[in-house]
Amino acid sequence: GRQYLERERERESVCVCHPRLRRLFMRLRHARRLHLATAFPEWRPLDFFHHEILHASRKEGSRARVGRLHTPHGTVETPGFVVVGTNGAVKFVDHHAADAAGMELMFSNTLHLEVHPGPAAVEAAGGLHKFIGRESRPLITDSGGFQIFSFAHRGQRAMPGAEEAKEDGEDGGASLKSSRPFPARHKYEVAAASSRDGPPPPPRVRVSEDGASFRSYRDGRMLHLSPESTVRSQKALGADIIIPLDDLPGASTAAAPLEESVARTHRWEARSLREHLGDVRQQAMYGVIHGGTDER
Repeated sequence: GRQYLERERERESVCVCHPRLRRLFMRLRHARRLHLATAFPEWRPLDFFHHEILHASRKEGSRARVGRLHTPHGTVETPGFVVVGTNGAVKFVDHHAADAAGMELMFSNTLHLEVHPGPAAVEAAGGLHKFIGRESRPLITDSGGFQIFSFAHRGQRAMPGAEEAKEDGEDGGASLKSSRPFPARHKYEVAAASSRDGPPPPPRVRVSEDGASFRSYRDGRMLHLSPESTVRSQKALGADIIIPLDDLPGASTAAAPLEESVARTHRWEARSLREHLGDVRQQAMYGVIHGGTDER
């Protein structure tokens, strides 16, 4: 719990002055936490969710396949295109038109729905399927990991792996999202902003072992996202497929922080899975796989 995290921070402060000691400490800490976090019950098939393989490539060395996901709200052909409806709606297209065009699975962003209207409001309305009028088709929600990445860089990186935009004020530092009108960009500015009143403010977006803290772009209040809280929010939303929290690094992240980020993602995903297994409902959790460009 919290006392464990405090002890870990104290140990880390002893090693922070020497890079080699710090790297060794991080590896040992990751191994210990991973051992403690990955003791899970044996996997068993779910009667409400499964993936059917329809065709597998016979070409030597190929793992290509065609399949079908069976979810509580319908099937999804794989591979397939998943449409993003950030706040539960696809911009400029209603659900009937999107479904007619072949939209089988729709993606919604947990963090944005957390800011407004809030998971409790959606749950009180009968869950996200009923809330947005998509009761006979499957939904998937994310954990908020990418939004934390985007907020931390004020929306300047459209996708991880894109060339890094330069810091504000430097020549050639045009934002990858700067062409958006002000209201669309305002959320990145507010989420990354520090308080201007009272004691010295905290960093704009704080990421720790416990989770990530940032400001709501709607009303400016501080919000905290942890592996456990994002799963609880996704339980309230009620999507068919939910995602564990991850710590997303940029493509050009150096080897040491990249290693630390991937290790943190393993721990966060283990904590997310443990929270999910405590209250499965009719939902499946998909893992997140990411990394960087380090060639080791």
